[in-house]
Amino acid sequence: MKAPDRADRAARADLAARDAADPLAFARDRFTLPKGVIYLDGNSLGPLPAATPSRLVKAVAGDWGQGLIRSWNDAGWIDLPMAVGGRIAPLVGAATDSVVACDSVSVNIFKLAGAALAMRPGRRVIVCEADDFPTDRHVLEGLAEVSGAEVRAVPYGQVATALGKDVALVSLAHAHFATGAVHDMAALSAAATAAGALSLWDLSHSAGSIAVALDADGADFAVGCGYKYLNGGPGAPAFAYVAARHHDVFVPPLRGWMGHADTFGFSDKWLPAPGIRRLLAGTPGILGLAALDGGVATFEGVAMATAEAKSQALLAAFVARVAIRCPALAIDHPRRRHGSQVTLRHPQGRRVMAALIARGVIGDFRPPDRMRFGFPALYTRYVDAFDAVEVLADVLDSGEWQDARFDALGMVT
Repeated sequence: MKAPDRADRAARADLAARDAADPLAFARDRFTLPKGVIYLDGNSLGPLPAATPSRLVKAVAGDWGQGLIRSWNDAGWIDLPMAVGGRIAPLVGAATDSVVACDSVSVNIFKLAGAALAMRPGRRVIVCEADDFPTDRHVLEGLAEVSGAEVRAVPYGQVATALGKDVALVSLAHAHFATGAVHDMAALSAAATAAGALSLWDLSHSAGSIAVALDADGADFAVGCGYKYLNGGPGAPAFAYVAARHHDVFVPPLRGWMGHADTFGFSDKWLPAPGIRRLLAGTPGILGLAALDGGVATFEGVAMATAEAKSQALLAAFVARVAIRCPALAIDHPRRRHGSQVTLRHPQGRRVMAALIARGVIGDFRPPDRMRFGFPALYTRYVDAFDAVEVLADVLDSGEWQDARFDALGMVT
């Protein structure tokens, strides 16, 4: 590795001073982070909150082990989806009774998009962005096949012009999974409303990462991920949002006893529970919800505007250092509003990322050539951005990424 010169030492010292003055520095102690690792993959899986193991021990050994079935009442299991949803709500700018934690992002997209089609009879088109996360489109196309609807994928920047009289729903990712570019939620939600359509936002790469204002921006529906920036653990439950103005009229096509108005009445006829609770279907996974609750608790005392500002500063420090030390790399860093991740491009990005991970700098890779690096504000330090680039530069300069041991590494992240 290149020996640091005076300019390098000064640059790192400046970032260390920013860490010392960081108003969110206290939050790093809320996580268990392995020594010798620079973790820049919270955009795929958040790290373990320090309080989560004891929370799960209580849920397993205490509530389940000792309380048994009584814990549905005594430990509040029956209300946990609403309780956790209510704690997520402030992070996404929503009323506490407009968010519920349940199922997965994919399942929640299906439920909300189906409800939207029913709310716009005579309109059978769902507009989405062609380059959004593929799973969202797969779900929408599956719904279209069983409902007789049509999915119309349009290029970035052409969503507003695609809103004809046949459009029932606009479904978009708020922050792009690869580039990090953030849509103007207020403008596009207003465009959908003006066209007589509804809006559905995927917050998987923005909830817990940047400031989100679902209510103020006029969103109709939203979904979000629990295991990325919300630190809920691998496969954590997702969450869903329905604007209060729709609480009495939306009806999900996927229904179950937990969303029934009389959960234990066992009626043959399904009657929707009041408000967002009708979005529940099957029995909630309590252990997953307990872990997600612990992840959401890491945001206590954190203003999302402050978190976003720090993430953007971390990104700027990283990108500036990449430009100095790795000038041959292409940088996907939109000049407009950006999520908490940045993408670097290299023709052998998979190998380069594998070599980085072997060195203890953990990011992830997306085909064909995208190396993603995430900078969540709660636990990432400014010196992490500097040190990660130094390792990256050494990996590139040394050519070690060409080693055969990096051929078959799986990038599940």
